[in-house]
Amino acid sequence: MKIVIINYGAGNIQSIMFAIERLGFKAILSNNPEEIKAADKVIFPGVGEASSAMKMLLASGLDRLIPTLKQPVLGICLGMQLMCNKSEEGDTKGLGIFDVDVIKFTSKVKVPQMGWNQIYNLKSALFEGIAENEYMYLVHSFYAPDCEESISTTNYQMEYASALKKDNFYGTQFHPEKSGDVGEKILGNFLKL
Repeated sequence: MKIVIINYGAGNIQSIMFAIERLGFKAILSNNPEEIKAADKVIFPGVGEASSAMKMLLASGLDRLIPTLKQPVLGICLGMQLMCNKSEEGDTKGLGIFDVDVIKFTSKVKVPQMGWNQIYNLKSALFEGIAENEYMYLVHSFYAPDCEESISTTNYQMEYASALKKDNFYGTQFHPEKSGDVGEKILGNFLKL
């Protein structure tokens, strides 16, 4: 199986590579459109700030490529947020895959939300064998509100979408690669899709 992690300069790449190796697979890093198109599975990571990450995607033309991919694609953290319509962070236009806007947590909560929190309302094969209310690792100041494309919910003084799915595109706000055995099982489920 050919697994490509999109390398566009805004990734939490090493921990994802190690998690995939622990599952018995090898991933390659690439920003080459042909290599990405030829992959069986594509992982779209992201750490950092939305507008600068989007500038890197625009500069490489990956902003046009990613929405056209036909194989399973998993956006993680900022990767998931960039797959939405837009983000309040840096007033950034997203890839428009998920029909939801990313907004900032209100001043009522401590930002970033950092640490372990529960996921529930689990839907889709991504969560096969995962119990409701498992704890996942999150670090973020912006979120996607619960919407039609939500496949998991988290509560941080209000409910929001901690995972999204549309067609062959999946996104997790949490970091499966940093979420122990349960996160690894979710990554394994993605690789089986």
